[in-house]
Amino acid sequence: MSLTGTWHIYEMDMWDEDYCNMERQAYIKISASGSSEFHFGVVHGYLQSETEDSGGDHIDFDWEGNAEMDAASGSGWIERVSKDEVEGEISFFASDTSGFRARRAPKISKPAKKSKTGSTKKRKATK
Repeated sequence: MSLTGTWHIYEMDMWDEDYCNMERQAYIKISASGSSEFHFGVVHGYLQSETEDSGGDHIDFDWEGNAEMDAASGSGWIERVSKDEVEGEISFFASDTSGFRARRAPKISKPAKKSKTGSTKKRKATK
């Protein structure tokens, strides 16, 4: 099974839920296209140098981004603990390290396209 998808972070060792979700729902997004990222509190990072194990259940990464508008970077890992749950760790270079737990985000369904009902042609006025 692949870790690809969006995972909502619901627990972090270093920070409480209010901080983690202060700007938006805390998440880590793993993308097959390489545009992976995470966001919690006032920290946003883009994952780089992802290495996935052969089973697709563990990824090590480096990241760059910002924390409170200052440049930040570090490393981390994420691994599957069940079908819809992961755990991992995000480390800041020469600073804090926090473990986290996350659940797979629900898939958002796209609205159905509306069918055309009725003509859009204008009628000529009669005298």
